[in-house]
Amino acid sequence: MGLLIVALLLLLPVLEILVIISVGSAIGAWPTAALLVAISLAGAWLVRREGRRAWRSLREAMTTGQLPEKDLADTPFVMAGGVLLLIPGFLTDVVGLLLVLPFTRPLARRIGHAYFARRARRLGDIPAGAPVYPGTVVHDDEPEPPRSDGPVIRGEIVGEEPPRRTD
Repeated sequence: MGLLIVALLLLLPVLEILVIISVGSAIGAWPTAALLVAISLAGAWLVRREGRRAWRSLREAMTTGQLPEKDLADTPFVMAGGVLLLIPGFLTDVVGLLLVLPFTRPLARRIGHAYFARRARRLGDIPAGAPVYPGTVVHDDEPEPPRSDGPVIRGEIVGEEPPRRTD
């Protein structure tokens, strides 16, 4: 997987240059440059708007006491899409828009969830049919807590208070 990422990072600039050259030969150099700048400006505006929306939604979920799963999952996608939109090039702009636009982000979220669930199953001791939710922690090295079938005695743990300083 690491080798694939390195290969993509080395291949991406070459592909971006090829696409920019082909677009430039089709519409001209200045319109291509103007289009790249316009896409970057529109992407920056869109990331700012979606970032504010995600932050507002996250804050509302926290004040109402709800678990903000969707908002927490959307934040990395908006940030990654913003970075991709600021990189000059048409391929990164397309991927960045797919991550930032509110109507394509659920697809990215599902793909991300499936990827991380597969990784968690591969790395952990999670059966193939068991659901994996965000926040699932797998620890193979932790022993199980001791179990007792005896009576349960309810009580309260009372600790000593630390001595007070009288300086």
